[in-house]
Amino acid sequence: MRKTLRLLAFIACLCCGTTAAQAQVMKAADLQKYAKERYGDKWLEAAKNLAEELTLDKNESLTYQQVIKAEGKTKQQIYVTLNYWATATFKDKQAITLNDKDAGCIIISSTIPNIAEHMGTISKYSVSITPVIRIDIKEGRVRVTYTVQNYDILRDISGGWFGPDDKKNRTFGDSKRKAEDKTNEMLYDENWEIAKHYPFVEKDAQKRTCAKALVMTHAYSNAVLDKIEEALKNGIVGNDDADW
Repeated sequence: MRKTLRLLAFIACLCCGTTAAQAQVMKAADLQKYAKERYGDKWLEAAKNLAEELTLDKNESLTYQQVIKAEGKTKQQIYVTLNYWATATFKDKQAITLNDKDAGCIIISSTIPNIAEHMGTISKYSVSITPVIRIDIKEGRVRVTYTVQNYDILRDISGGWFGPDDKKNRTFGDSKRKAEDKTNEMLYDENWEIAKHYPFVEKDAQKRTCAKALVMTHAYSNAVLDKIEEALKNGIVGNDDADW
């Protein structure tokens, strides 16, 4: 009977752990809510305000860096926790591009699809980003560097306000289209350098798209930093350090 109870408790623990790990990934709707709560829903104004406190690095990339304290924890303990966090959060097997325990360095590069959308007069734009997240680990502290250089754009020339009247011919910026699929003549892949668009450049034909993209990119960086700090303080499933 005791063995049965222990087995059931163990299975329950695994299920709870799986749920908590999956919850580490912030959905697009949750991210937008997160952004609106912090910066408001007036994207142009929010982006302009952010630009006053943001600076581009020497490569004209948007880079954030933060040192997070983990007092009382060894380099090895921190590495195990954040390695677990990274593998639980980023499901793409290719996302973790460097995982060096001895050097205390984890580098993650994973595409966040459809982080922002905007319907313009002629086209609809779906914005994705591929941030590079570098985690450097030392005794009792972690340094996180988050960098984004470009917006990856899927432009749908049938999805604007003045698109075709026949909805069957409108694709509505289908951001789920496979990258190698070039059969839809309405869809165009574009790459926009952040430094060459609003709010870093005032006169921009894609001002509204880039305003929302910047705010959402900034919000995602904060969400990542928050989750890393939470993992360091409380573990991934809440009972990582439990006596078993």
